[in-house]
Amino acid sequence: MPAEASSLIPPALDQLREHPEAAPEEVPGLLDRLTQVPDPRDPRGVRHALVGVLALAACAVLAGATSLLAVGEWIADAPPHVLEKGLSCRIRGSSGCELTAG
Repeated sequence: MPAEASSLIPPALDQLREHPEAAPEEVPGLLDRLTQVPDPRDPRGVRHALVGVLALAACAVLAGATSLLAVGEWIADAPPHVLEKGLSCRIRGSSGCELTAG
């Protein structure tokens, strides 16, 4: 018996196909959707907003990262102007970035 596929991409595409009549302004942006993801982390250990972590990880995967190590490397190597302009991310010294809406 073959193993069941673990990718969530086919079900996501099926959902998109169910609503082909949606106008672009009716479809929320990625950051809007990511802000809806509940943060399961203990607030005492949080350094970065979850939306920022998820957005940077999504960008890294879209750029070709296929592992957590590759995601971390992509984020570490991303030029500040990409983080600041492309993701509305403010650089805060060596502590990383803070993602802001807009």
